[in-house]
Amino acid sequence: MTNSTSTALPRRTGGAHGRQWRAVGWTRPLLIGAALAAAAGSLLWTAAVSGFEQPRITLAFGVLVAVGEFARITLPGGREVAPVAAASAMSYAFLFTIAGEPVLHSGLQVVAVVAVGMALGELPHIMVGRPPQWGDLARRMLSVAVIALLFKPLVALVDLDGPLWWMALVLMAVIVVVVWAADSVAAAAIRADRLRTRFVVTVRDEMRAQVAIGMAVGASAILMALSVHVMGLTTLLVFIAPLLVTEVAFRRYAQIRRTYLQTVRALSRVTEVGGYVEPGHSRRVSRLAQGIGCELGMSESELLELEYAALMHDIGQLSLRDPIPSGATVLASPREQSSIAELGSAIIRETGVLDGVAELVRRQWEPYTGDGDAGPPPLGSRIIKVANAFDDLVGDSTDRDRVEAVLQRLRMDTGHEYDPMVVEALATVLQRPHPSRRDD
Repeated sequence: MTNSTSTALPRRTGGAHGRQWRAVGWTRPLLIGAALAAAAGSLLWTAAVSGFEQPRITLAFGVLVAVGEFARITLPGGREVAPVAAASAMSYAFLFTIAGEPVLHSGLQVVAVVAVGMALGELPHIMVGRPPQWGDLARRMLSVAVIALLFKPLVALVDLDGPLWWMALVLMAVIVVVVWAADSVAAAAIRADRLRTRFVVTVRDEMRAQVAIGMAVGASAILMALSVHVMGLTTLLVFIAPLLVTEVAFRRYAQIRRTYLQTVRALSRVTEVGGYVEPGHSRRVSRLAQGIGCELGMSESELLELEYAALMHDIGQLSLRDPIPSGATVLASPREQSSIAELGSAIIRETGVLDGVAELVRRQWEPYTGDGDAGPPPLGSRIIKVANAFDDLVGDSTDRDRVEAVLQRLRMDTGHEYDPMVVEALATVLQRPHPSRRDD
């Protein structure tokens, strides 16, 4: 994990943060509408006008897409992927011959077959109450549609039997990169809208998160199309097996991440069970901290550290002989706050893998201008300090007068104790119906 050690940040008002994500709020419905239109139009055209060419080939790829969609997985960050379905659909779009036999299907047929395959693969999930993330499903559908409608006309300009046959390979690679980049931008727009954070931040996060699996799927699709070009449909099984193994590895990684977060959440409840803090305090502070972090444009890795630190920020209270009344550390003396933070940090460092989180917890008690020669505390620590103080004074109350009174109290202490930028971001988060939540 990266260490969130940002210090000097420009002063801004809270109202300037949210506008950066609202500009892309139309992306998800637009993508879903475009995917539905592409699927419906292709199906109608293929069924009523052109018919399904080469049924055996159509059935083979349709089954692969359906199986791959059925085996879809959700990665950390709430990203839904279907590597087998995506690679199979893209390779179907890239086909130009099969063992020397010309391919007759059009780009519209590709879209129609992939749409049917995806629908069949999703049906079992929907029947047991696990609907897909419609935005991600629409993106997968549109990526294949763009590839099919771009590649078919362009590859017709290449003499596949001449000395420039390699241009078809270059064309495939260029299309894969362009479609992957466009898909990442679309995913970033959806994510920025969902998390209410900055679009430019989610673009970087999506590029980093999807580059490995995106390039692996694209390369597999190209290799599958080229192998079918030489040896026929039987080679599909050779390439599907490694993709299935990769998918199992990703699924295991996602499960480990979920288990890790569940463990941290369970550990954070020890202080509640022991009566050191009010019930639900750690989860409320974590949700508020994540909302503030998104508002201030923290990256995905920084938000993950912030979530862990916010959940465990009070774990040092377990060392107290006499609990603080209601667990409200905001009412404790600076010496007590420092002791709680240091002991909590020491406990977290014992894990050996959460040093960044331990540092955020250690410096959470410090005023935002800093305490000593170390300079201002990291942004994550300043966020936890504000979120913790707010929840200590408000708790689970929804009384707007009380919320406004506490906000005014925090603003009065922004000259030294609380970061004014963080306090204004908190005010922006509290104006929403529900505080932003980051995906597990």
